[in-house]
Amino acid sequence: MNIYETIFEVIDMRSFSNLWYWIGLAVLWSTASHYVLGVPFDLAQRAKRRGGETMQDLEDLVRINVGRLLNIAEVSGLLLTALSTGLITLLAVTGFVYGIEFCQAVFLMVFPMSVIALLNLRTAHRIRNEAPKGDMLYSFLRRHRFYTQLVGMLSIFITGMWGMYQNLDLGPFGGI
Repeated sequence: MNIYETIFEVIDMRSFSNLWYWIGLAVLWSTASHYVLGVPFDLAQRAKRRGGETMQDLEDLVRINVGRLLNIAEVSGLLLTALSTGLITLLAVTGFVYGIEFCQAVFLMVFPMSVIALLNLRTAHRIRNEAPKGDMLYSFLRRHRFYTQLVGMLSIFITGMWGMYQNLDLGPFGGI
């Protein structure tokens, strides 16, 4: 057995029947909903409860992360947009037109995360423009987390349905 056969046997390019894909998907969405604009949501909840110095820490951390996100968007936003849309299009075409399951699986992870990236930018712009403090800032973060979780639930549902369809359509041996 050569190295390529070993790698493909361990990785299993049939993604939707691979347990590691589903674990990765769960970790992806768990992390995306926990870190709101790069700030751990438990820190936001603690700041809302305690106030004072903890709230000031939250405001500082949000200000830093908002500045970082908006700086990245202003400096290299056009290039990142072109590269990401090119990658997403490549994955969609190779996955759904040419039927490569690995590309379908990656697309179903990357495309919703691009929606989250747009939500992050939208919320960052609102925070910079309105400069909320205290409970209002927590409200912004909570609303953003809700929309992230909504996109995540929809994405997991669509990915699950597509994965079941692929597994039922191809059978246990990949259509052999």
